[in-house]
Amino acid sequence: MTPVELSRTVLRAVRRAVDDGELDVPVPERAAITPPGPGGCGDYATNVALQLARPAKQPPLRVAEVLRKRLAHSDGIGDVVVTGPGFLNISLRHNSQDALGREILRLGRRYGHAERPTGQLVQLHAPHEVRAVVVMDALARILRSQGALVRTSCVGRPDPEWVRVLGADVDAYGTPEAPAPLDINVRPVPAAPGDPLALGRDAGRWALLHPAAHDRPRITPDHLVQREGNPLFRVRYAHARTRALSRNAADLGFDAEPGDTAVQDTAVQDTAVQETPVPQAKALADALADHPRVLAQAAAHHAPDRLARHLVTVADALAPLLPAVLPRGAEKPSAAHRARLALAEAAGAVLAGGLTLLGIDAPEHL
Repeated sequence: MTPVELSRTVLRAVRRAVDDGELDVPVPERAAITPPGPGGCGDYATNVALQLARPAKQPPLRVAEVLRKRLAHSDGIGDVVVTGPGFLNISLRHNSQDALGREILRLGRRYGHAERPTGQLVQLHAPHEVRAVVVMDALARILRSQGALVRTSCVGRPDPEWVRVLGADVDAYGTPEAPAPLDINVRPVPAAPGDPLALGRDAGRWALLHPAAHDRPRITPDHLVQREGNPLFRVRYAHARTRALSRNAADLGFDAEPGDTAVQDTAVQDTAVQETPVPQAKALADALADHPRVLAQAAAHHAPDRLARHLVTVADALAPLLPAVLPRGAEKPSAAHRARLALAEAAGAVLAGGLTLLGIDAPEHL
C-alpha cells in the first residue's frame, strides 16, 4: 500500500464513521500521511484525528479511537496505534512491499504524479539570473506533475546559452499581463562565483538545484567527478546499475516479480546471500513509498531541492541491496531474486522520474 492509497483508506474510514453517525464532520479532501514522529511507531502516521476534532466537537483521542477501530480492519493494514494527543500510527501488512513494487512498476516514471489535472493555475516569475531561471524551470515541472497548469516568465529574455546548455527556457519575459490565481516569485540566493554553463546541463542544473533556496550554491568541478562523494554521481550511477541488473537478469533467463525479498531456497548455502536482503529492502521500500509525499511537499513549498535530496536518499538505500539481486555462482534464480529485481527496478523508475523532473538525464550506462 502506497501513501496515496493509505490516504484514501483513511478517508474511507472517516466517511464510514460519518455515515454511521459517530462523527459529524465534512470528509476532508485528503489525509496527510507521514513517517511516524518522535514517540510514534509503525510504518506511517496521520494527524487526521486532530484535524477533525474541532469540527466534530470531540476530543482528538476520541476521534482517533473511532477511526482506529475502522482502520484496523481495512485491507493491507496490520495494526493501528494511537499516540500522543491523537496521532494514528499505522503498520502495514507484510505484503505491502509487494503492492508498492507493483504500483511503481505499473506507473513507471509517473509514480507520485497526480492522476488528473487539478485545475490550479500557477504563474512563476523569476529575475534575470541563471539560478532563478533553472529553479523556476524545475519547479514548473514538479508543479505540473502534481496536476497544476503552470506559466513561467522572466524579467528579461534568458541568455540563449542558459537555454542551449541548461535547458532553462521560459514561456514569456517581461511583466505578466494577466496575473494567475497563484503568483510565485522565484528568488533563490544566486550562486557563488563560477559558471554553471561550464559544468554542462546535468551537473550544472544539479549544482543549482541541490542546495536549498536560501543556501548559496558552489559552482566547482567537484560536480563532474565520478566518485561516491558526489551526490549526483551516486544518483545517476544507482539508476544505471538498475538498468544493468535488468539486462543481466534477462541474460540469465528471469525477470522481475514483486514479492518477498527475504525468501530463500533451502538449497542455497551462501551465508552472505542469505543474510543480505531484509533490512536493506525495508529501508529502500520506505524511501520509495515516501516519494509521492516528497513530490507533493516539493510542489507545496516551491522547493526542488527536496526532490534532489530525496533522490540521494533513494540511491543510498538502494546501494546495499544491489549485490544480492542476481544469483551468485551456481545459485539458480529464485523468487527472492525476482522480488529484489522488482524492488531495484522500482527504485530505478523513481530515480529516473525524479531526475527527469529536475531536467537531468537518467543514463542507461555510466
